[in-house]
Amino acid sequence: MPFSTELIEELKVLALFNLDSVNSGIKAHKVAQPEVLAAISRLYAKGLISQPDGGYLTDLGIHCAEQLQSTLRILGATQS
Repeated sequence: MPFSTELIEELKVLALFNLDSVNSGIKAHKVAQPEVLAAISRLYAKGLISQPDGGYLTDLGIHCAEQLQSTLRILGATQS
């Protein structure tokens, strides 16, 4: 599976979520990078986050973010 720019941006957004608290969400401001806003919108359309401008992870989003963040830890990637 090739990694498109869009997919990479979505992965970056999912890596931002704090999985230690289900009450921790994200909010995209209108001044955010256009590619970040687009990634958030796609994640919302896929049912992974609760709002088109961020919000909280859905149950599916939590599962996906857990897997992603676990993979990043195993590979030694930093989250920035």
